[in-house]
Amino acid sequence: MNINLKYPLDIDNILRKKKLIKRELLNKHGLKEKNIAILGGSTTAEVTNILELFLLDSGIKPNFYESEYNKFYEDALFENEVLDKFNPEIIYIHTSIKNIIEFPELNDGEDKISSLLDIEIDRYKSIWSSLSKYNCPIIQNNFEYPVNRSLGNLDSYDIHGKTYFINQLNEKFSQEAKFTKQLYISDINYLSSYLGLKNWFDKSLWYQAKYALSMSSIPELTFNISKIINSILGVSKKCLVVDLDNTCWGGVIGDDGLKAISIGLDNAISESYTSFQKYLKELKQRGVILAVCSKNDLKNAKEGFMHPDSVLRFEDFAAFKSNWDPKHLNIIDIATEINIGVDSLVFIDDNPVERDLVSSQIAGVIVPNVGDDVIDFIDHIDRNGYFEPISLLVDDIKRNKYYEDNKKRTKEQSVFKSYDDFLISLKMTAQIETFSSIYLDRITQLTNKTNQFNLTTKRYMASEIENIAISDDFIKIYGKLTDKYGDNGLISVIIGSIKADKCHIDLWLMSCRVLKRDMEFAMLDELVRQCKEKGLKEIMGYYYQSEKNNMVSDLYQKFGFTLKDTNGSNTNWSLNTSDYESKNKLIGINHG
Repeated sequence: MNINLKYPLDIDNILRKKKLIKRELLNKHGLKEKNIAILGGSTTAEVTNILELFLLDSGIKPNFYESEYNKFYEDALFENEVLDKFNPEIIYIHTSIKNIIEFPELNDGEDKISSLLDIEIDRYKSIWSSLSKYNCPIIQNNFEYPVNRSLGNLDSYDIHGKTYFINQLNEKFSQEAKFTKQLYISDINYLSSYLGLKNWFDKSLWYQAKYALSMSSIPELTFNISKIINSILGVSKKCLVVDLDNTCWGGVIGDDGLKAISIGLDNAISESYTSFQKYLKELKQRGVILAVCSKNDLKNAKEGFMHPDSVLRFEDFAAFKSNWDPKHLNIIDIATEINIGVDSLVFIDDNPVERDLVSSQIAGVIVPNVGDDVIDFIDHIDRNGYFEPISLLVDDIKRNKYYEDNKKRTKEQSVFKSYDDFLISLKMTAQIETFSSIYLDRITQLTNKTNQFNLTTKRYMASEIENIAISDDFIKIYGKLTDKYGDNGLISVIIGSIKADKCHIDLWLMSCRVLKRDMEFAMLDELVRQCKEKGLKEIMGYYYQSEKNNMVSDLYQKFGFTLKDTNGSNTNWSLNTSDYESKNKLIGINHG
């Protein structure tokens, strides 16, 4: 991550050196192009320029369509060949309080004010509905508060107040976003409050250039938009790794002892560490994986979480490395143990030497310069949006339970003579079915977040998954796996396109949670069964190498496919369905 483009943002430097920063970022390898349309209710030139920097920093090379000044409604509602040809993959609607058609007058009654609200929300609903033809995510600003209030404090609770009107409108936006597929709210109401309305809006800039926010607020706004886009595209982080001494509690437990560490509510320092632990707990509860990397004797480290005032417990961590090995080696071990890439990790440590060591030795792991004051730690995690979610699925909330169960499985594995005996002992049962509407959000999420067991690394938008689900041109199956330790959730997806008498596997992925459990054999059996049922005689498999999917480079060979073609490291394979014999021997199948 470019040092200029993370919290705390160096606003002046970003605005002053944007061209230089852009040139540097364009040299990054592996940039992925995305067509992004910005439909503005005000001037957006600088919004576009700065948003480009944040997206490049995230590995996204945007191609922009930019509406003319205040033509967001016309571009959305009326025929627009240029926008059609552009074929946006993401649309950002940059509107503000300046685009509200009519605020209540003091002589308006409740019915009139209710009508004004309906007019506004109906206008935006028509915009979102019209743009749905592009089958792509729509990011919509809600509304900031007015800078000036002729009604003073009464503005917030009298029905004629602008603040009251904005609150009602934002509430309606929130309700619409709950039930409208691929509609995401850019919460500028929060952002402008965080920065301060006085800083958010520049009257001179509005009158002179029709920017609906100050120049210094543009980097903050675009940073916020980039977090949402990163989450949509599945490039958010997955695991937070924390140090212990002077990070999770005050003091050095090995020297000071359990009773002397600072945690609890007895004083300001203890309360600060307690607040940090509470924040970590909240992250864990919504699916962020927690891990420990500390230089400590394991016994002392574990004892710290037995403190009666500790919010976190040893069991809250999916991986726990406490020893005297270099931290960068322990962090690599953590990524291996959890089965995720190191670039999915964020490391928090109060010690600048340890931070430098980890960031210099492991490419990809995020190591924010959090300083040594625990009061600042939360801001660095929160404001950088490392774990920005766009939804909360059941699988997210259960994610840490999955990893807790995996630790039990790993512990039990050591008592069996063979790995097959261990797998049999798990008493695994799989549910493998054609796509169901209740799982489409999870399927979309998996397609955008799974990198290791992913043969083609093809990404899908929610609308694409919805179309595939109802199309007869595809074989589309998902797999869920349970065992004696619990439910692993929906963990595998195959999408095969049907052309003539062949099935072409466009996507095959599996969550790292269930690697080496033979679930791939059960999925292949079901794929072949459905192919035979449809009279398809051949299955074509494709492996497209990425930086992370080397582990499945020989998967089709292991399955008995025949190599048909190679192009560098990419390979094409074929399987005749007529002489296929089922390969799954260890997993019971539940067809619902």
